[in-house]
This record gives sequence, C-alpha cells and structure tokens, in this order.
Amino acid sequence: MAKIYTKTGDKGETSLIGGKRISKGELRIEAYGTVDELNAWIGLLRDSSKLESRKDLLKAIQDNLFTIGAEMANETRTASESILHLTEEDVDILENEIDDMNLMLPKLKHFVLPGGHIQVSYAHLARTVCRRAERCAIRLHDEEGLNFILIKYLNRLSDYLFVLSRMMAKELSVEEVKWNV
Repeated sequence: MAKIYTKTGDKGETSLIGGKRISKGELRIEAYGTVDELNAWIGLLRDSSKLESRKDLLKAIQDNLFTIGAEMANETRTASESILHLTEEDVDILENEIDDMNLMLPKLKHFVLPGGHIQVSYAHLARTVCRRAERCAIRLHDEEGLNFILIKYLNRLSDYLFVLSRMMAKELSVEEVKWNV
C-alpha cells in the first residue's frame, strides 16, 4: 500500500509542477493553498441541502478552482503558455447566475454583514477566502505573471458568492444582517 506521506516536505519545502523545490512560505504556495482552501468552502456549500439546484455549477466552480491551483503550481510556463482551460465563457456563466439571482432579490439598500444562518455564513466565508485568493493571484501575477483570466474569474466568483449568500438568506427565509452605523 502506498503511503500518503512522503516526508519530502519535512524541512519546509515542496515541489512545483515541473519538479522545482521551493519554500512552503513562498507566495506561489500561499496562492494555490488559498485557492485550495476556497475549493473546500465551495465543497461545503455544494453539500448544503438548500443548494440542490446549484450543485452542478458549484462542482464546475470546484473544477475551475483546481485548474487555477494547478496553474499557480506550474512554474515551467509563462502567462502566455497557460494550461488554463478557463475562458470568458466561464466568467459569463458566473455573471449570468449573478444576474438571474439579482432579479429575485430585493434591491440592496444597505451593507450586509455575514450571518443570519449557518449556510449563509458559509457563503460569506467562501467569499472572503475568494477575495484573499484574488489578492494572492494579483501579487503572483505582479511578480511572475499569470493568465489574467484567472484573476478575472476569481473576482467574479467573489461577486457570485456574495449574491449567493443573499439568495440563500431569501430561500431560507432569514433576514439579512444589516450593518448599522
């Protein structure tokens, strides 16, 4: 039986796609680690019983996030040699979902705080991790170059997760938590 542990990272290094060893503290590792964390939050949302109609989209988002993580872990290619399979159509899918949900939601007249229901809070946690992943991706792009569609997708995904949190609150019949100044 193959062991899950290799002990090759015991001294704080890991291998990138292509075999190069780097510190686990490098920005590249933080970036794809944050995308991996986001993917786990999306998996939790996908497991939510209230999201049955969105399970296929959430699975597609997880597939895209795994591809984004692989792109970030691949130091052998430049931004123009991307292995990404993301396209403008993937961004359009998120935008269309946002637009469809917004048609069913009341106009936003206040800032919304995370909370109101545990599933709504999960969506907000995913949104904040997505924003962090986007910031990491931008820094990695600035330092080493990434295909910019990756950053655009993460940006739109965070918007989708915000609107999804609002939609979930509506579907769960819970009031959004308003920020009171």
